[in-house]
Amino acid sequence: MDLTDELKAFVATAQTGSFTAAADQLGVSNRLTSKYVAELEARLGVRLFQRTTRKVGLTPAGEDLLARVPALLDDLDDLLAEVSEGSRGFTGVIRVSAPVTFGELYVAGMLRRFADGNPGLTFDLRLSDAYVDLARDGIDLAFRIGRSDMLSLKERKLGELRSRLVASPDYLAAQAPPEHPEDLVQHACIVDTNRRAPRRWVFHKAQEDLEVQVQGRFQVNSARAAAELAANGLGIAYAPRFAICDGLSAGTLVELMQDYAGDTTTVNAVYLEGRALPRKIRALIDFAVEDIKSSDVL
Repeated sequence: MDLTDELKAFVATAQTGSFTAAADQLGVSNRLTSKYVAELEARLGVRLFQRTTRKVGLTPAGEDLLARVPALLDDLDDLLAEVSEGSRGFTGVIRVSAPVTFGELYVAGMLRRFADGNPGLTFDLRLSDAYVDLARDGIDLAFRIGRSDMLSLKERKLGELRSRLVASPDYLAAQAPPEHPEDLVQHACIVDTNRRAPRRWVFHKAQEDLEVQVQGRFQVNSARAAAELAANGLGIAYAPRFAICDGLSAGTLVELMQDYAGDTTTVNAVYLEGRALPRKIRALIDFAVEDIKSSDVL
């Protein structure tokens, strides 16, 4: 039995918590995944999993192995890729995580453009507004908005997202447009609960920072949904450009108070600290750094 296959089956089972999910991830049968793990346990002479009828959990020996094996497999994949790259290019799977709206409106298209020049790669894009555990879920690279406080992660800045105020022409026909941040307290504001401080909107002019506490009937955990509500005349949204660019182009949204700069947050490519970064992941990060500059999302 091939040791590499056994180790891959072990990692997939540990990360997913079941042989069935691991088999789906690896593209093999449930029976073969179980066999690979059993062969590895026999080879090592230790039990790696505690098995129940519903799921499998790691033993202390399994936890020790999981802490080291993914990096070894990455190094092996990287070594093999370097040998074959000259003739075949990058190969294998890249597992990517991103926030739902940013992933749908930018990351999916960016991956398609990267894939055009790398036909040997396949991609697994997982969209979630929760911060996934990269090690547990087997994620190679995550795109995140805002900085991470986790010491186990490294990040590379791709750019800055600036929030902008928008409303529909119909809303502005019925309400006098706000000219100063304090005017927003008189308006229906659509609150995006994904923001760090959803109801505290911050603006900058010259050297002055201005904050306002807004109110409104609608709150939603999606910048795109907030923009769509605004486009339907239900209030003013405060959202990054990637969520409003289509509405601005179509004329269903109008930007307001352009003399006041909205708050900014960074968008970063995030990966695990302490693990040799495979060349294909480095290439994807480098591509994203350049691609986002020519996009309409910042």
